[in-house]
Amino acid sequence: MPKNKVLVLYAHPSQHRSEVNQPLFDAAQNIEGVTAVDLYYEYPSYNINIDREQQRLLEHDVIIFQFPLYWYSTPAILKEWQDLVLEYGFAYGSQGTALKDKRFLCALSAGGRADAYQTKGYNHFTIRELLYPIEQMAALTGMKYMAPLALFGARTAKEEGRITQHVQNWRNLLNALVNDQFDYKRAYEVEKLNPYLNQLILGDKE
Repeated sequence: MPKNKVLVLYAHPSQHRSEVNQPLFDAAQNIEGVTAVDLYYEYPSYNINIDREQQRLLEHDVIIFQFPLYWYSTPAILKEWQDLVLEYGFAYGSQGTALKDKRFLCALSAGGRADAYQTKGYNHFTIRELLYPIEQMAALTGMKYMAPLALFGARTAKEEGRITQHVQNWRNLLNALVNDQFDYKRAYEVEKLNPYLNQLILGDKE
């Protein structure tokens, strides 16, 4: 029996062009204990059902935003989701403790190479620094943040044969989260999960 219930909130506005995120979403759908939600499919007109989304949050222990990095942020529907679902009195404020102690992380793809995401790189900031608004969202709502899982160089990942291993790493991560076999403390401390994933996963891997 799964020890944790994991919620993957997937946001990709151009799925027919997705070479990375769609395989990740498909994999998540086949793991016991994981609920994978395609936000653009469920809300094509952005008419988000706040009650349903809040109930989903209440029913899960680990929350994951899965998305391609668009202009150093999430696709628009994830911002809309945050604006509407994370209400005062539910997610924050003196009475807003619904998300307290839940785990949170981002699983994303980025078009640029890994060396572009550093202080002296093309993008001037690390991937974790670019996600600081989301990290602060997690802090304000009482969730325990973990560093992101990122696939860099997403535009060439398929031709370079890097997607299969990344999908397997993603499966291993999700199974570890479901089975509560993950080093959450260190996952907060590192810059990104990728180089440390095998060390962070405790016990048997898939």
